[in-house]
Amino acid sequence: MRLHDTAARAVREFTPLVPGKASVYLCGATVQAPPHIGHLRSGVVFDVLIRWLEASGYQVTFCRNVTDIEDKILRKATEEGVPSWIIAERNQRAFTWAYDALGCRPPDIEPRATGHVPEMIVLMRRLIDSGHAYAAAGDVYFDVRSYPEYGALSGQHPDNMRPAEDSDDLAVKRDPRDFALWKAVKPDEPYWETPWGPGRPGWHLECSAMSTKYLGPAFDIHGGGMDLIFPHHENEIAQSKAAGDGFARYWLHNGLLGVAGEKMSKSLGNSLLVTEMLHHVRAPELRYYLLQANYRTLLEYSEEALEDKAAAYQKIERFAIRATDLLGDSVEQDTAQVELPVSFTSAMDDDLATPSALAAVHACVRDGNQALASSDKAGVRASLAQVRAMLGVLGLDPLAPQWAGSGTGSRLRTVVDELVRLTLQQREAARARRDFAAADAIRDGLEMIGVVVDDTPEGPRWELKR
Repeated sequence: MRLHDTAARAVREFTPLVPGKASVYLCGATVQAPPHIGHLRSGVVFDVLIRWLEASGYQVTFCRNVTDIEDKILRKATEEGVPSWIIAERNQRAFTWAYDALGCRPPDIEPRATGHVPEMIVLMRRLIDSGHAYAAAGDVYFDVRSYPEYGALSGQHPDNMRPAEDSDDLAVKRDPRDFALWKAVKPDEPYWETPWGPGRPGWHLECSAMSTKYLGPAFDIHGGGMDLIFPHHENEIAQSKAAGDGFARYWLHNGLLGVAGEKMSKSLGNSLLVTEMLHHVRAPELRYYLLQANYRTLLEYSEEALEDKAAAYQKIERFAIRATDLLGDSVEQDTAQVELPVSFTSAMDDDLATPSALAAVHACVRDGNQALASSDKAGVRASLAQVRAMLGVLGLDPLAPQWAGSGTGSRLRTVVDELVRLTLQQREAARARRDFAAADAIRDGLEMIGVVVDDTPEGPRWELKR
C-alpha cells in the first residue's frame, strides 16, 4: 500500500509502527454549525481508508476528535444568547447523523476537547519546562523560534509567516508568530483552572493531547483537510515533537470541495448542508459523488456533475438488483468468498485511487450485464460477488443493510425495474413483427415519463433521464 505523505511531498510505501496494526487520527469537526458536504468529503475519504486498511489485513485503531470549544463556537453562542455547550452539542449530533447517513462507520474513539483539559495541562507543563513555551498575562504560548523545523510541513519559513491571529494583544508575545496553547479567561466564557491561571484551550493543543492519549506518543497516520496543513497541523507537529513525542509518521490531506472555483464556506452562502442535499439526492449517490475524484484534488461541485454520478451509481445498483433477483439468497455467501480483482486492489493500493477503483467496478458490471443478457447464471454470480466485494470496501454496496431503504435499492425500485423490462419486452415483440410504429410509441412513452432507452448489441438498456 502506498500513500501520499504531505510531509514528504511524495507517495510512500505504508509501513506501520507495529506489523499488522494501523493507528489513524483524523481531525474531525469544529462544531459551530451543521455540516455541509465539504465537511463530509473528509469523513467519506477517511472512512474508505479505514475500510481498505482492514480489507488489507490490518487491525485498525481509528480516533476522530470533536472540537467543542473554540472562538467560532463562542461567537455563535453569544449571537444566540445560549451557553457554548448547547451550540456544540446540537451540531455534534448533526455531524454524527450526517456521518451515519453517508455510511461512515463510527471511529473507535471520538474524544471531545473539553474532556481532555488535564492532558493538555500536562503537555503545556512539558513544553514550558523544556523551554518551548511560556506563560504571559494568563495565556500560554508556543515559542516558534525554539523549534527549528517549524514550517517544514507546509513548506514555509517563519520569516515569511504572518503573525498568529489568536491574541488580542501581540505585545504579550515574544514573537508575533508564536501561537496560543492556552487563552486566559474572558467574561462570560467557560474556563478551567490551570497553574498559569483560569482559561480555555487554544485550537491546536487539543489534537496533540488527544491523539497521543489514545494512539500513543507515536502513531501511523494523521489526516484532515488541506486547509488544516497550516497553521493547525504545522502547530501540532511543533508542540508534539518539541515535547519529545514522535507523533504522526504519515500525513494525509484530502482536497476541498468548491463551488464556482471557490472554497466551500458559510461566508460564501453556498454551504450545501447535508440535510438539504439529501432531499435531492440519495445518500449512496452523494457518497459515490464524493469518491469519484482523487481524494487529494479540488472537487468542484455542480448539480450536473452530481446528477451524472448519481446516474452512474444507479447503473451499478440496477445490475445488483437484477442479479440478486435471479440468484436468490446465495449471494451473501458468494460475496464472503470472493477475491477482489487485481485492477481494484492495485488502484486502492496506489494512494486510494478511487476513480480507477470505480472503473474496475463498472467493468465488472458490464461483464455482469452481458451475462444477464445471455442468461449465463454462473457469470452473473461471479460478477455480482466481485461487484459487491469492491463496493463493500467503498461503502457503496446497494444491497447492504445501510442502503436497504434508500430508494432504488428498495423493493419499489425492483418493481419499477421489472415493469420497465416488461415494457421493453413488448417493444421488442413489436419490432420482431415489424410493427415499428408501436415500438416507437413505447419508446416515446417511456421517455415522456423519464426513462431513456439505449439499444445496445447486448439488448436494450435503460436509465433515468438526467
